[in-house]
Amino acid sequence: MPTLTNYMQFEGLHWETGTVRNYFDYCGVKAPHTGKPYSEALLMGISGGAVMGYFVFAYQGIDPHARILTRNTFDPMETMLQRLGAVQDVRQTASADRAVSNLVDTLEKGTPAVTWVDVSSLPYDPQPHEFEIPHMLPVVIFGYDEEADRVLIADRARVPLFATTGQLAAARSKVKKFRHRIMTLEKPDADQIPEAVRSGILDSIQLYTEKPPKGARHNFGFAAYQRWADALRKPKMRGSWDKEFPRGRKMYAGIESVFSDTHTYGKEGFAERDVFAAFLDEAAQILALPILQDAAERFRTSAQAWRVLGELLLPDSVPVWAEARKLMLDNHSLFLEQGGEALEKGRANAERLIAIRAQMEKEFPLSEEEVDAFREGIADQVLKISAIEEQAVAAMKEAME
Repeated sequence: MPTLTNYMQFEGLHWETGTVRNYFDYCGVKAPHTGKPYSEALLMGISGGAVMGYFVFAYQGIDPHARILTRNTFDPMETMLQRLGAVQDVRQTASADRAVSNLVDTLEKGTPAVTWVDVSSLPYDPQPHEFEIPHMLPVVIFGYDEEADRVLIADRARVPLFATTGQLAAARSKVKKFRHRIMTLEKPDADQIPEAVRSGILDSIQLYTEKPPKGARHNFGFAAYQRWADALRKPKMRGSWDKEFPRGRKMYAGIESVFSDTHTYGKEGFAERDVFAAFLDEAAQILALPILQDAAERFRTSAQAWRVLGELLLPDSVPVWAEARKLMLDNHSLFLEQGGEALEKGRANAERLIAIRAQMEKEFPLSEEEVDAFREGIADQVLKISAIEEQAVAAMKEAME
């Protein structure tokens, strides 16, 4: 069965942009302004760039969680590919057998297959999943060996990942909209890069400062920073942390989910601000707009402010929370560097994280007074980040005028 033995592309970190980065790299596509493979930073910026999104979710039977969006999530892959003029060949079928044939046929032609899978159904991710909601995301399949019952996958790690053919089949079939879908791509149109870059910057500015395409305005941009700070400081407001994440296990769950979204979930760095800064450096060169380098530096400053926020969320002064922070970062690093080879260690870390959350029910380490001070400190840092990014966005706006 077909395997692309020369496939060595594992630099991509995020599902959409990382998958496309790896695919283009395998196909030998080079960016005209660097002569190197398209960077994931460039693709992230073109897809819509950095954003701030703040949401709270509470479902019966599981702990509440706060969700922080760090990049544009409004059809980023479709947006990115259209802006780059990369023609898509999408094949999809209701037949499981035909799905395998489509995949094998693609690989036999010497082309990797972008394939949508429920990532929680694959065997190499050590993170626990609190609820069974399929999460269909794109990965690169570069080998399929039915006889050996092995599939080769590029998915966020710096190394190859593996699944059985049955595990892949189950992961591909979870959601009807994406069931058995694969995609190949033509090379992007280099002449479209400047306008694609400009459009990505304008998307980011809009989501920081204006009403989003969908959802409430207070969930995005600078309004979201203010809402988050208010929710931490004002116990009587709707959606306050005092109500949604009261002292105890629920408060810890909220803290842990914020840290995950900004430091580990499908990313590297701090809220992806350093990634967006790298994009703006490339954009300054592509568009001949040096002022964008000023915006880049401000986003790098923001990245460090997000790092500080992470240390405030799970501080060294609370040893069990500092342990949780280390476990989460270790698991992220283990997966990036070793993939499925680190599964046993990763699962042990994940089990300890589950135990720490359970411990918060009866052994919460902060008093009521300390909780108030803790929330105030988080709110202060959230608004500091907002102020830094206001300057960064102002620099982007000036460049685009």
